[in-house]
Amino acid sequence: MNHRLAAEPGPDRAPHVVPLGVLLAVFAALIFLTCVTVWVAGIDLGEWNLFGALAIATVKAALVALYFMHLRYDSPFNALLFVTGLAFLALFLGLTLLDAVAYQPDIETFREAAKAR
Repeated sequence: MNHRLAAEPGPDRAPHVVPLGVLLAVFAALIFLTCVTVWVAGIDLGEWNLFGALAIATVKAALVALYFMHLRYDSPFNALLFVTGLAFLALFLGLTLLDAVAYQPDIETFREAAKAR
């Protein structure tokens, strides 16, 4: 029985080395997207602030998983599943938080009424 690890190189599997230029480009993209996140946080877009932040976070998570976790060089189906899962997570969190934002005026009214007592 063969007890080698799946990531261990074998006759049909070679280790993958990501070029330094690719890693630096992804790092630069992550730094840029972090700056964009801070910039967008300072702009009042109303309800769209949430969706903008989630979209940027989804792109950043996808970059980390695809390049730093080597999903990009694995089976394309695995990368597709991961990115699709991230997109649905962002969608569901966005819809949940949008619902919470819709009730914010009611919460503020309740807080003001509680302070008045």
